Amino acid sequence: MILRRRLLPTVETALSDYPAVALLGARQVGKTTLARQIGDARSAVYLDIERPSDRQKLTDPQAYLSLHSQRLVILDEVQHMPELFPVLRSLIDEGRRAGQTTGRFLLLGSATGELLCQSGESLAGRVAYLELPPLQTLELAEDQQNTLWLRGGFPNSLLASSDTKSLDWRQNLISTYLERELPSYGSRLPAQTLRRLWTMLAHLQGCLLDVSQLAKGLMIDAKTVHRYLDMLGDLMLLRKLPPWHSNLGKRLVKSPKLYVRDSGLLHALLGLASHDALLAHPVVGNSWEGFVIETLLNAAPREAQYGFYRSSNGAGSTC
Repeated sequence: MILRRRLLPTVETALSDYPAVALLGARQVGKTTLARQIGDARSAVYLDIERPSDRQKLTDPQAYLSLHSQRLVILDEVQHMPELFPVLRSLIDEGRRAGQTTGRFLLLGSATGELLCQSGESLAGRVAYLELPPLQTLELAEDQQNTLWLRGGFPNSLLASSDTKSLDWRQNLISTYLERELPSYGSRLPAQTLRRLWTMLAHLQGCLLDVSQLAKGLMIDAKTVHRYLDMLGDLMLLRKLPPWHSNLGKRLVKSPKLYVRDSGLLHALLGLASHDALLAHPVVGNSWEGFVIETLLNAAPREAQYGFYRSSNGAGSTC
């Protein structure tokens, strides 16, 4: 079952305005499916950088990509081949001189920090950045909303034939991140410690960030905690909701609130397999809060500012 994503027309518009478009999103969120939908309509060339045979084609990227200068080229997991970005810049500038100003490259990536840094240095002014979130309420029927909250928006999880199979899929995805993805981005902590950190974050859903508490619980230093929180943020798995304050002199809370972005991953980390288990768990209120926040932020205009307000006596709200 292929679901039409709300971002599809936005990506197509960006391709008509820019020579390159970077589509960002967590693993298994549907980037490749969306890109192939676009590519099929444009007879695009698709390359998966993680596939050895496709990497082999890019041994001489300038020569290979020049052969397909008249077609859209889709490069999946492009952050794993940073040496491509100067080549892309050269090809884009060469194409501009020949009158090819838009729709050259669609870049897919699952790590915002690394991809934004690499592309920002080489493709400034040549690329549009878009984020594909997990499936959202506006993309589904009304009778699917409770399932979406429980299972989250990863398509394979949401569309599983049962809650048990959905939970198994999400737990396998978490294991993949812990054992392969995070180490590939420079993680030096054991997978067991990373799992404890992620599980602690799940129990602290919607709470103020207290790095010293996390560091003490994991028996690691605060700098390490900050680094891994940033890493989970770059992988689009964790959201830091910033505090809002217009007057720095006021007695307002200055620490961000933390949320596991996908409610299904949150529930998998806590071992919550059904609605009954979720409704009986202390995290239920904060789980719903995080689910609503993600829904609102993904429906809001890209330029929208967001945060939460709380005074030192505990009064406040999310806005």
